[in-house]
Amino acid sequence: MRLDKYLKVSRIIKRRTVANEACDAGRVIVNGKPARASYDVKMGDILEISLGAHPIKAEVTGINEYAKKEDAGLMYKLITDTKQ
Repeated sequence: MRLDKYLKVSRIIKRRTVANEACDAGRVIVNGKPARASYDVKMGDILEISLGAHPIKAEVTGINEYAKKEDAGLMYKLITDTKQ
């Protein structure tokens, strides 16, 4: 699944166009490298999204073409950094 679509379906980012623009601006990093919107998301990928004041770091745990609101959170696992 494309990265921009994954971000939208998993509800990490509300709209696919916003997800696409974030990828183009270099605000989405996958496995330590900036990723394009067309990147093919795989299980186990680590996503780092820096939009707004609070960056998000998450691991891909599921890939579904469609997800209900209740199931969208099951598609990823948030990672918290203990460094500070």
